[in-house]
Amino acid sequence: MAPDIDPAVRYGPVPDERPIEAIISKNTAKRAIYVAPVLALVFGLLQGWQGAVASLVGVAIVVANFILGGYIMSKAARVSMVMYHAAALFGFIIRLGLITVTMLIIANVTNLDRMAMGISVVVSYLVLLSWEAVAVANGAERDLEWSN
Repeated sequence: MAPDIDPAVRYGPVPDERPIEAIISKNTAKRAIYVAPVLALVFGLLQGWQGAVASLVGVAIVVANFILGGYIMSKAARVSMVMYHAAALFGFIIRLGLITVTMLIIANVTNLDRMAMGISVVVSYLVLLSWEAVAVANGAERDLEWSN
């Protein structure tokens, strides 16, 4: 009989089971707490209450987009690398379409300031994405370390 060997030794290390993409998206969403008030203040001063509310709605749309993307990527990574790559490419295009459709529906159903919402979506998307990229590159995300 063959000796009992630990499966981790026989087959190599167990892959990381943490949903890294979902963790990154949650970290990005947490940073919206700092971005949203700044945009609301700017558009509140420029456009009044309508602008402030519209900018907050715009930031909420972006946060929902990042969280949705993180969970889609995490689930796809569990299936295969091909699925992961397909989710990255097509998921991005679909999520941009969802942002557009959501903004169009909100603009047609409500009386929010379209310019404030649109500019807030673009600015918050770029700021949050850049902020997260710099944080990951600098190692500021302790919950992404492999030693955990």
